[in-house]
Amino acid sequence: MEFGTPQFWAIWLSPAVLGVLGLLVGSFLNVVIYRKPVMMMREWLQQTGEMFVEADVWPRVLGQAQPAEVGALGERLERDVAALPRLGLATPRSRCGACGHAIRWYENIPVLSWLALRGRCSACKTRISVRYPLIELLTGGLFALAAWHFGPHPVTLAWCAAIAALVAMAFIDLDTKYLPDDITLPLLWGGLLVSALGWTLPLPAALWGVVAGYVPLWLVAKAFQVLRGREGMGLGDLKLLAALGAWLGWQAILPVVLMASIVGLLVNVPLALARRESGQRYPFGPFLAAGGLVVMFVGADALYEWAGINLAA
Repeated sequence: MEFGTPQFWAIWLSPAVLGVLGLLVGSFLNVVIYRKPVMMMREWLQQTGEMFVEADVWPRVLGQAQPAEVGALGERLERDVAALPRLGLATPRSRCGACGHAIRWYENIPVLSWLALRGRCSACKTRISVRYPLIELLTGGLFALAAWHFGPHPVTLAWCAAIAALVAMAFIDLDTKYLPDDITLPLLWGGLLVSALGWTLPLPAALWGVVAGYVPLWLVAKAFQVLRGREGMGLGDLKLLAALGAWLGWQAILPVVLMASIVGLLVNVPLALARRESGQRYPFGPFLAAGGLVVMFVGADALYEWAGINLAA
């Protein structure tokens, strides 16, 4: 069996192998989901401090001299953020949030370690959220599904990368109501790149997918903001939808939005009826990611056919 032969890809890009890879990627996504928002907020605080230190910003914006305490606050922000321990996606090692116990390698095996530890820290016995193994299982299942759906071809790895980005963004948005540009924009450019390489859909369809995903809902969001005086949809949602358009094409935008709305109703209505989440406002990003995954695997054409819509007519 030689590298690059059909037999090679049939084994290494099989549902079983990619499913295991998905479990490992899901373990890393747990780190991304927790740490990326913290890294973003540190960066925002740092930038705010830098702005406050620049005394000419205050008169330029507010038309008056900057109070001395504002500059002092900016210096303190810069100093406090700089003094924080270094935090990245790879370092430091994962630790228990309760006692600081460094997670050993055998305590970090996807799903199995959580089961072996019975969902508790080995040092302080604090509960470890069941969400960690669920995200690993979700990513592993989606990777295996991608292997089955797209077949044993190298482009399947590109689809797996897009799936990983969608999973990460869905949970980050759920936790923080933010969709990081560091994930949405690479997803968008990645979709255009694989299209330009001829791996997915024709490049014009991908480009129009970006336009169709961003511009119409941007106009709707701006109209809502003017009429209601508040934001109805964040720009992160529009960037995510544009990225999905780059991967799935302009025809997929309507099915993605409809699927996202259906998933949102299926989640929100039961909770509202049970009165368990009174006043809770869920971000739209997780539902868009779910809608994108449905269209990715079912296909926009199949959904249009199911709805009785013929785009060729």
